[in-house]
Amino acid sequence: MNLPLFNDLLLIEGQRSFLLVGKATRQFTLYLETTHAEIEQPMGAEDIVVVSAPEGGPLAQAVLLMNMVRTYHMPLVVLPRGHPGSRHLSMVVSAGPSVEGACAIQRGTHPEQHLICTSEELAGVRILGISGGVEVRGLPEEINLRHLDAEGRSIKNNNTY
Repeated sequence: MNLPLFNDLLLIEGQRSFLLVGKATRQFTLYLETTHAEIEQPMGAEDIVVVSAPEGGPLAQAVLLMNMVRTYHMPLVVLPRGHPGSRHLSMVVSAGPSVEGACAIQRGTHPEQHLICTSEELAGVRILGISGGVEVRGLPEEINLRHLDAEGRSIKNNNTY
């Protein structure tokens, strides 16, 4: 399914969790900070930023995380596998040309930006940045899609896909 997306956001909602998707909108370097290295990841305008809330949570928090990365280019911190801080991460971020949800990974420990920790209901959802929008693959049937403005408010007349 191809969906238009520019400066606005796409909310992929399950019963208990969600993904918030936005385009990078411009070129920048995203820094991934690990315990051993700093990884520079070039971001293009058509690349995507995805915030995952595996147990749900406030949409405002997800919008804030989205803006911290795509507007202010906040680096992403990657924890080592087994780090006790992972259990305190209610939301995580991945960014790049495409991102796929996976429920069998530990939150915040993957420098591979093509994966993001999700709930079981959103595992396997794959989002790809394309010209003028996103392509979404692997959506389960009971998932809602909502088009939001950059502040996270529903856009009327194009609210649901």
